[in-house]
Amino acid sequence: MELGLYTFADVDPNAAAKGREAERRLKNLLEEIVLADEVGLDVFGLGEHHRPDYAASAPAVVLSAAAALTKRIRLSSAVTVLSSDDPVRVFQQFSTVDLISGGRAEIMAGRGSFIESFPLFGYALDDYDQLFSEKLELLLALNDSEKVSWSGTMRAPLPGLGVYPRPVHGRLPIWIAVGGTPQSVARAGAYGLPLALAIIGGAPSRYAPLFDLYREAARRAGRDEATLRTSINVHGFIADTTAAAADAFYGPQAEVMNRIGRERGWGPTSRAQFDQSIGPTGHLFLGDPETVARKIVAHHRIFRNDRFLLQMAIGLMPHEAILRGIELYGTKVAPLVREMLAEDAAAAQAVVS
Repeated sequence: MELGLYTFADVDPNAAAKGREAERRLKNLLEEIVLADEVGLDVFGLGEHHRPDYAASAPAVVLSAAAALTKRIRLSSAVTVLSSDDPVRVFQQFSTVDLISGGRAEIMAGRGSFIESFPLFGYALDDYDQLFSEKLELLLALNDSEKVSWSGTMRAPLPGLGVYPRPVHGRLPIWIAVGGTPQSVARAGAYGLPLALAIIGGAPSRYAPLFDLYREAARRAGRDEATLRTSINVHGFIADTTAAAADAFYGPQAEVMNRIGRERGWGPTSRAQFDQSIGPTGHLFLGDPETVARKIVAHHRIFRNDRFLLQMAIGLMPHEAILRGIELYGTKVAPLVREMLAEDAAAAQAVVS
């Protein structure tokens, strides 16, 4: 199983000097990606948002900088808001990241968890789903062929035009990212595309039927189930002790969730709810390295996921704490997870034999 990180590059939305604040965060972000590469993590994802509380409105640009500084780690959007972007430019940008990185770029395409990009780029929210469906179809066509003939209703047609540059290995890995909508899950399965499921509330185990739906949709579409790949993307934090992890993470994470909650009509969170969420069945993957490793493996037994991505840099988490968390993730958590998964595989093989 691949282990990695993702972030939205949170900044202080109330900072007086917004340019300086974003400069600080992006500098720190590059240090975090470099460290994740150095400690052997597999993937780093960067989300696209167009709000005052996030610095990453152009993930491909930041990932290109990271590509030049890293050697091994895969570099992905998390997510690209495809509904309000142009698939040709998305493909060109991530092909460029791929070339700079030597073939390490990925696209994680989604419909987006916020709506700011739609009016910003001149799209109607009423066309939310149709925009994504058509643009995903075009993006996949661009990935499959150098020259594409395509027409739809939401974008000008492509009459057999070439799109360049091409990725190192000819095609880019394209994942579909979802927040739990069954129709989106089934669509990913029908296309035979890798599926990333965001779990940011409730017991993670209740999301397991969505992966069953994904695999069933793939089977119905004639896809080879052996080629399907899945990821769970979650919130959490790693520190030397579970108490230290909880104390460091609660304030910044609660501030972000309450800010979004005020926009969406959610009730405020509390420390009691937070403490419940860090337990074995809760949605936060937080604690000392052994606690987090055991929780990752326990959920792998439920989901059979091929990838696990952790969002630690939520809100105004101190940079030094994030660096320490990344170090522990790569040097302590990852080896424990791989050891436990190897034991699971050996036990399963023994049963078969």
